[in-house]
Amino acid sequence: MDTVSTPTQEHTELAKSLAAQGVEYAVGGFIDITGRSKSKLVPIAHLPNLLAGSERYTPRGMGDLGQMTPNEDECVALPDASTLRICPWDRRFAWFAADLMYGGTTPFAHCTRSILKRQVELAADEGVSLNLGVEVELFAFKPESIDRADGYLVPMSKSGELDPTPAYDIEVGMDAMPFLEPMARYLEETGFGLFSFDTEGGDAQYEFDFTYAPALEMADRLAFFRLMAKQVAKQAGLLVTFMPKPYTDAWGSGAHFNMSLEDIDTGQNLFRDPDDERGKGWSKTAYSFIAGIVRHARAIAAVATPTVNSYKRLAPRLSDGSVSWAPTHAAYGDNNRSCMLRLPRNRPAIENRGVDSAANTYITAAFMLAAGLEGVRLGLDPGDPVEDLTYDWTGDADVVRLPRTLLEAIEAFSEDPLVREVFPAPFVDAYVDMKCAEWNDYHRQVGEWERRKYLLAF
Repeated sequence: MDTVSTPTQEHTELAKSLAAQGVEYAVGGFIDITGRSKSKLVPIAHLPNLLAGSERYTPRGMGDLGQMTPNEDECVALPDASTLRICPWDRRFAWFAADLMYGGTTPFAHCTRSILKRQVELAADEGVSLNLGVEVELFAFKPESIDRADGYLVPMSKSGELDPTPAYDIEVGMDAMPFLEPMARYLEETGFGLFSFDTEGGDAQYEFDFTYAPALEMADRLAFFRLMAKQVAKQAGLLVTFMPKPYTDAWGSGAHFNMSLEDIDTGQNLFRDPDDERGKGWSKTAYSFIAGIVRHARAIAAVATPTVNSYKRLAPRLSDGSVSWAPTHAAYGDNNRSCMLRLPRNRPAIENRGVDSAANTYITAAFMLAAGLEGVRLGLDPGDPVEDLTYDWTGDADVVRLPRTLLEAIEAFSEDPLVREVFPAPFVDAYVDMKCAEWNDYHRQVGEWERRKYLLAF
């Protein structure tokens, strides 16, 4: 079978080493628009060929992006050998993150990893790199929940139904250890640098926090994390979902981005400055980065909150009337968790609370990096930080409201000139078409709420 490059002796030795460790199969996972890892399964003896570009795909239509046709050219998946991880839940498998390339040389327009790599390279040309930490939230629930009429996701133990919330409860966490313990062990084994995990505000909802990394490395981690969480949950008799708002009364699942710029030559964090005129310890670079993200916040929402369901989370309040803790305005604040962007006091990073668990990390990070650096280049200033509880603002507030629906976000995405600088034109066209179709399909459905509200009222 032809390969893009000649298989190397180094990769032959790697295959032998992995086989000696019990690995039987390798996958070169390219990442679709939903963040899922896709690959053929390759016997470990053929790993050198896989790394040299032996596996070809017709990838359009994966994750609903683009229209798959039988006459289009194939792409080659080129795994990045530095991303190797033996899957600790099933050590027969070794996983690599891969780029999709036409002819093995030209990035495929819909390859989300290649989109981020390009923005990382452009940032490097300016002497900076983006470090990224992501706070991952998910629901792990009993499979019989699927058949419940109310949509409630049943936690693995009765204690997980603690009222008003199981958040941070130690007993609930201990009772969930059949899922949480192997997750913690595997995250450590695969180099995530896990430093905490906990029960979140929703029943059957959990959060994992681990060490930040360069943006591309973090995006690769998250692709692997999604695969791992689903497989580990099945071994514990559970299912995992990254759906942002899985039922009406649920808390939402976020994926807060914690971003900082680093000087490539010195390794210095560029977001701290003890001489900050506002007295908060942040640099002009940090403020300009914030202003750039705020400037493009409505368009960023199309990738950071990418589903119809995402906007059920981006609401001021939960169904019980309590505040949602999810942002509704493109504002920034000094440790103000009601704002989209928060300046935390315990780390030199800007936290974007507007990203949810359905976001593809690669394209979301790419767009936010480009927006932030535009703000830095233009010397933009975001004004003073917001101290108010933003959920109490009315339409008169002098701050941009985040989109209320996926349609609003896609319209902003279509109109933002930065979008076509970050994303290839075929990607933009296909993404807009896909998301408009998603919105139209949702909008034409008549739901149970509407029937109860209107059926006998007119």
